[in-house]
Amino acid sequence: MAAHNEGPITIHPVKDKAALREFVELAYRLNRGDPAWVPPLKGEVYALLTPGKNPWFEHGKAQYFLARRNGRTVGRISAHIDALALEQPAEQGMGPGTGNWGLIEAEDEESATALIAAAENWLREQGMTRALGPLSISIWDEPGLLTAGFETPPTIMLGHNSVLYQPWIEAAGYRPAKQLFNYVVDIVDGFPPLVNRIVAAGEKNGRIHIRRVDKKRFDDEARLIMTILNDAWSDNWGFVPLTDGEIAHVGKKLKTLVFEDLIRVAELDGEPVAFMIVLPNINELLIGMEGSLLPFNWAKLLWWLRKPKSRRLRVPLMGVVKKLQNSRMASTLAFMMIEYIRRDGVAHYRAEQGDIGWVLDDNQGMKAVADAIDARVNRVYQIYDKPLNGTDGH
Repeated sequence: MAAHNEGPITIHPVKDKAALREFVELAYRLNRGDPAWVPPLKGEVYALLTPGKNPWFEHGKAQYFLARRNGRTVGRISAHIDALALEQPAEQGMGPGTGNWGLIEAEDEESATALIAAAENWLREQGMTRALGPLSISIWDEPGLLTAGFETPPTIMLGHNSVLYQPWIEAAGYRPAKQLFNYVVDIVDGFPPLVNRIVAAGEKNGRIHIRRVDKKRFDDEARLIMTILNDAWSDNWGFVPLTDGEIAHVGKKLKTLVFEDLIRVAELDGEPVAFMIVLPNINELLIGMEGSLLPFNWAKLLWWLRKPKSRRLRVPLMGVVKKLQNSRMASTLAFMMIEYIRRDGVAHYRAEQGDIGWVLDDNQGMKAVADAIDARVNRVYQIYDKPLNGTDGH
């Protein structure tokens, strides 16, 4: 290993397909020895990074960089700017002048430092005055650096990274901006009596109707849920609205993982006001696939998707319309949806645990829900920021 660490680091912008392939492949090489790293399907990674395949690029632009030493690739990073994020109020985390970087992988601190500097320089050249990261690529993908919870593999749509990266990023002048928590909860035996009482009271309330989604009307249901989401999350730190193109894209991507008994919409007086999406944890299957569906993994995947058995289910998204937030009704609807999906998850998917996250560190409502069902934090992600006003640059 020592021989590789001699010689200067050079930084190269990704300009062609060969360099993009190197960018993608590096993550598989560097993380191969980590038993908790789940290799994503390579097709999904290319789709995330490619304009025309990822509708984020309709309002964002990105530049990818490779670090090389002695002609060998030793690191990578993405730098990106989201025009919709620039339009958000600054006190909400994004805002004017805020660029992002992410997808960092590096063999050593020297290459990580050089990569971060290259991302910062690109953001400065584009007129940005602050870097917020890591984000891969948007706040809706895999935000934050894992800082606690390295021992176990993440569930679907949660990131994982080397334990080495935190001190390297902090040494580059980054300070914590926001923490994201992921919770785990045991679901086989049900929830504490208080929760059951709230659910029972909600069931007696004629104004409340909790329904499953209808997969035959999938596009309409996806639009409805994302409309509630854009309203429910609009005051949250880091919020960037999802466009119609992104909503359609997310729907298409998740369609095979959508099971009607794992998604609920709550209606109050006939109006849809809340939703909860739960996904079976496909990572349990992907962890042995090396990122490829060939030669036989596609058959395993199709077989699994027919009727997944998933030890752990994940709640990636839930939301209650803004006008009901912080009300007793909001928590009643949340507990009812959680309990109904818990019952179906245990009965139909043999689930033993649920993952809820991520949850912003200042989201008191969701933290109270997590506490009430005896959920505990099992992963912490940190988003950092740094001013790019020249004086802080290296």
